[in-house]
Amino acid sequence: MRQQLILGSTSPFRKELLERLCIPFICDTPNIDETPLENESPNDYVKRLSLEKARAVAKNHPDALIIGSDQCSVLKGQIRGKPGNHKNAIKQLRESSAERVSFLTGLCLLDSRSNTFQLDMIPFHVDFRELTNSEIESYLRAEEPYFCAGSFKSEGLGISLFERLQGDDPTALIGLPLISLSNMLRKQGVLIPAPS
Repeated sequence: MRQQLILGSTSPFRKELLERLCIPFICDTPNIDETPLENESPNDYVKRLSLEKARAVAKNHPDALIIGSDQCSVLKGQIRGKPGNHKNAIKQLRESSAERVSFLTGLCLLDSRSNTFQLDMIPFHVDFRELTNSEIESYLRAEEPYFCAGSFKSEGLGISLFERLQGDDPTALIGLPLISLSNMLRKQGVLIPAPS
């Protein structure tokens, strides 16, 4: 019997991305502390949180395949998370103006039956164009990306803030790298697309 697939996330964007694979799944909420550890690298940070999210969800699902994912933006080596409010979002976007920002997405597929997992980090780089204060205000009022790493939604108006994108998987920028996830699922014997 095939194990249930669970997305350990409350993000509507990750849910929408996973639906593209046409595999039945449910969502569950991973309640974890997302504070970076002292001297933790951005790479280690997103990988650790992805694994912790999957393990938190696994406590309620002892026989499932669980997807954990986390993303942060990195500017000049510093981790930047979700702004949480308008004031912080303005600050993040002003700092990003005319800069290259890396978006690192951690991805974990945990088999709670065997307590084994696959873990990866997928980078995506964005060159922001020079942004005016009025453009930033207008964008934030339209999109309200206060719970998105780096204060933008590339799947919406956020794409207008960029000069250039660089990465192997555009879905990584949105928060769930489907190319890597598809490879992980195939290693677990999950067919994509799943037979109806």
